[in-house]
Amino acid sequence: MFPKEANYDEKVAFFRDKVTIYPVSCEPLANGRSDIEWLEAILAGGARIVQLRDKYSDDLTLYQKALVFREKTWKAGALFIVNNRVDIALLTEADGVHLGNTDLPAREVRKLVPHLLIGVSCNRPEQAATAKERGASYFNIGPLYQTETKKNLTPFLGPDAVRTFSMHCDLPFTVMGGVKLEHVEDLAALGVRRIAVVTALTKAKDIAAETRRWIEAIEKSTAI
Repeated sequence: MFPKEANYDEKVAFFRDKVTIYPVSCEPLANGRSDIEWLEAILAGGARIVQLRDKYSDDLTLYQKALVFREKTWKAGALFIVNNRVDIALLTEADGVHLGNTDLPAREVRKLVPHLLIGVSCNRPEQAATAKERGASYFNIGPLYQTETKKNLTPFLGPDAVRTFSMHCDLPFTVMGGVKLEHVEDLAALGVRRIAVVTALTKAKDIAAETRRWIEAIEKSTAI
């Protein structure tokens, strides 16, 4: 369980040592289920981190939703990350913010929020190489495979990108983009310990059960 009063270093350690599946919300791809329904199922399935990714709601709706995410993740002992919105992360006492390549620069955000986890998206090796100096706590490699959530981002990197990117930076990292359960064992052999997913969980018939399946698969593969 993750303590509410944990400091930055404790959050980094928790992310590095405890996070396996990294669920990212996407209400339009959740088969009619709300982000809150998704969240409750994800946490029931044992997820130790969640990211609220909502590019559709107005600011007030997003803020109110984030407050619910914060309360429920605190009760579950899980990390709460907000996609893109540093302001929402601060106002709701989130544990961190994830920044894409067209979002605010991580280096400048770090100056304002020394206490927050900052994740950065990396589509090229040189972005991973500079992640640490830009103030990132972790970085994401992707998209690895074809994915519904990044249709306009081509070419896809492929699994070999894991070695290419990770050799440039010693921060913990996640991978993302079209990853399926059948990929887990091969990715683990490449050094992957944390997998970020969207539709693999948002579209699952039983989200809680599917979350447990992913956690078990990652833990089994990384223990070999």
